[in-house]
Amino acid sequence: MAIGGWLTGCSFSCWFKYTLQRDVTLGYNTTMTEKNLLDSHHVKMVTVYASSSAALKPVYYDAARRLGEILALAGKSITYGAGGGGLMGAVANGALSKNGEVYGVVPNFLQELELTHRGLTNLKIVGDMRERKHLMLQDSDAVVTLPGGSGTYEELFEALTMKRLGQWIGPIIIVNTVGFYDGLLAFLKHSVDECFMGRRHLEMWSVVDEPEEVPAALENAHAWGSDALEYANVTNANA
Repeated sequence: MAIGGWLTGCSFSCWFKYTLQRDVTLGYNTTMTEKNLLDSHHVKMVTVYASSSAALKPVYYDAARRLGEILALAGKSITYGAGGGGLMGAVANGALSKNGEVYGVVPNFLQELELTHRGLTNLKIVGDMRERKHLMLQDSDAVVTLPGGSGTYEELFEALTMKRLGQWIGPIIIVNTVGFYDGLLAFLKHSVDECFMGRRHLEMWSVVDEPEEVPAALENAHAWGSDALEYANVTNANA
């Protein structure tokens, strides 16, 4: 299959229109800066970061499935890493079961390893991980992060970094299933306490324990604008 093509429909035998993606424009969604206000009415497309692991406790898959259902019922479309298994597959299946729209982005070399989902609304196949991350984020209005490993952490921290720099300003919600992210959250606070980030940067993300809390977290996310670049660097005045 040609790299950079769009695949629309529910099977790999469908015809797709080839679109080159080698020169991806790395722009991000800053359309919500006009009134420096973020709420759930602005959020139409949600990027979900999640594990592809097939060896987790059932509680993680259950939470992922519920998240997919909740976002679909709330009228939110999902973009994610296109996996058919693990938490990625559970999110997609949950959303699709409620007639939600789910868009996948996967590098060509990962199609077999992550068992690409064959029932998505749209599937984009790209050349590498860099393209995948940028395409998943650039058209997104919000990020929701489920438990995951190093790939999920990388995605989350890229979103946090772009938000800190005012290049992407949507809500970032961390779903802390059974306390999975307790250690990471403590480390982030430690980074602020040690002045590697400013106190205001603690407002870049929100934490919920259950997927059912995500819609309210989106609605109540702290206002954030492209002027964040002005206080991205930590000084004695903003530490």
